[in-house]
Amino acid sequence: MLKPSLFRRLAAFLAIFHLLLVVQIPMANAAMIGTPEVLSEQRQSVDRQQLLGMLDDQGVQEKLLAMGVDRAQVEERINSLTNAELAQFNQQLAEAPAGAGAGVLGVIVLFLVIFIVTDMLCATNIFSFVKCINR
Repeated sequence: MLKPSLFRRLAAFLAIFHLLLVVQIPMANAAMIGTPEVLSEQRQSVDRQQLLGMLDDQGVQEKLLAMGVDRAQVEERINSLTNAELAQFNQQLAEAPAGAGAGVLGVIVLFLVIFIVTDMLCATNIFSFVKCINR
């Protein structure tokens, strides 16, 4: 038969062990997500996919190759755009003329603007004439 002092030690050990387990479990925080946040997130995903889809256009690919810019770099830049930059980019794209030639030219100009801005922020170094503003 077990002694009562052994039961007390076992109970104390289990209580301490239980307390340590409870302390290490992070608390989950739940909050309501509003419809505008969900729609905004979905819109950003769609906008990003539309921009990546424009890279499939043969005219855009030819212009990028003529400028010496790799498609993978452009895709990486599009994926690294912040939500505000993505919204501004798509707004400028929506305001561009609807003609096919102007559309391709608008996309190329827009990519150039992105490259210049990222060069100015020291994120890249594509154009030697653009000076970094963070130094």
